[in-house]
Amino acid sequence: MTVKIETTDAVVTDRGGIVENRHRVHAAVVDSNGKLLYAVGDPTRMTLARSAAKPFQALAILETGGFDQFGLDDADLALMCASHSSEDRHIAHAHAMLGKVDAKETDLQCGGHAALSEAANRVWIKNDYTPTAICNNCSGKHAGMLAGARALGAELEDYHLPAHPLQVHVRRVVEEVCEPDAKLVRWGLDGCNLPAPATPLYTLGKAYATLAAAADAVAADPTCDPQTQSLGRIYGAMAQYPELVGGEGRFCTDLATAFQGELIGKVGADGCYGVAIRASQETKRLGGDGALGIAVKIEDGNMDILYAAVAEILEQLQIGSPEMRNALDHFHYPKLCNTAGVVTGHVSHSFKVRSALVL
Repeated sequence: MTVKIETTDAVVTDRGGIVENRHRVHAAVVDSNGKLLYAVGDPTRMTLARSAAKPFQALAILETGGFDQFGLDDADLALMCASHSSEDRHIAHAHAMLGKVDAKETDLQCGGHAALSEAANRVWIKNDYTPTAICNNCSGKHAGMLAGARALGAELEDYHLPAHPLQVHVRRVVEEVCEPDAKLVRWGLDGCNLPAPATPLYTLGKAYATLAAAADAVAADPTCDPQTQSLGRIYGAMAQYPELVGGEGRFCTDLATAFQGELIGKVGADGCYGVAIRASQETKRLGGDGALGIAVKIEDGNMDILYAAVAEILEQLQIGSPEMRNALDHFHYPKLCNTAGVVTGHVSHSFKVRSALVL
């Protein structure tokens, strides 16, 4: 794919009117047929999806039959797609998933880390608590992976390794979702110790459009093909249980809640984000054939800037009602304050979502 690349697209932060940082932004807006409609920066940038790949890793687990075999439900599916905040409800739910799968916390290969929630961290510090693997923001995904390994009749011990039958299956399914660009998919190692796919940004956008299109297809015909049913179930789980996908005050949770099922989003570490937008008059107005997907990457990995950029892209595209978009204002224009709580500067969006121009 040859497209016009804009090298100056950025989110800018200032301190007292003096430019302090320019955070380069890349984005691709794609319909479910793979048509690149709009772009920011370089929509072809090779991008590690990190946790933004979770809905498609979850698809692979559904296709093993493990969810039905072990009585896992849609709330479990939402937690498998989550980068959760390690709130009590998240940890309790992950423990319950392990119980259903007849697995133990020691089977998890993700390791522990500080919570994504500052409130949870403060409690842990007060109680001198060292977080374990169940506290990992990816523990739901790993519990689902254990279900998939059991369903395949494979050993649990090495479920996270690329050569394990489960990861071979996950790789095949993820690359299938990325067709016709499967040959472009590359693999690295994620922070949680599982293989992580990297694709051109427009390919990730198409994958998210496919996710939203599946929700539309299932609503129109619940007897559609099995993979579409599974993708529709994933979308529905993330939309129904947004509090499990992120947590209190988290962007993924607030985004899905504000847009009331019209779209969902999923963050990936180091500045990656995917948005799945169901078909509507708005997507038709933007030139899409059905559902849309948006994939965003912040070049320097800044997460607060990522959320600001996603909110700005939705604003420029006029997705959803003003009330829905306004619910994200605290992410769109985050306050830059010093340790005394004094506002020191501002965030401004120095980019325009442009029509994709094929040269």
